[in-house]
Amino acid sequence: QVQLVESGGGLVQAGTSLRLSCAASGRSFNGYAMGWFRQAPGKEREFVASITWNSNSARYANSLKGRFTISRDNAKNTVYLQMNSLKPEDTAVYACAAGGGLNYPPAGLSEYEYWGQGTQVTVSS
Repeated sequence: QVQLVESGGGLVQAGTSLRLSCAASGRSFNGYAMGWFRQAPGKEREFVASITWNSNSARYANSLKGRFTISRDNAKNTVYLQMNSLKPEDTAVYACAAGGGLNYPPAGLSEYEYWGQGTQVTVSS
């Protein structure tokens, strides 16, 4: 089992940056691919970014590539999402997720087994 807890969300102004953290506990964190998803009010959950267990590969939603960066520190059991040049449309609840036994960075909801409860990010114009 893997437990995930996000932190770092808050209220920021458009054009600024924010870094989210996802702390994992439980077994075999190093063996899981990790991803970030977000859900804005009235919208479906959206893939943001993901990374393999060994950080050999990462992928991003096309609309976010260049602004967001995912990384992980397995020694600290933590995955990060660096968000730059934030826009009001980035306002959402951001959740991290873990998927085991994968050699690629997954983007599908069904490829993840464990989910955090999410952290709210609000970007004002």
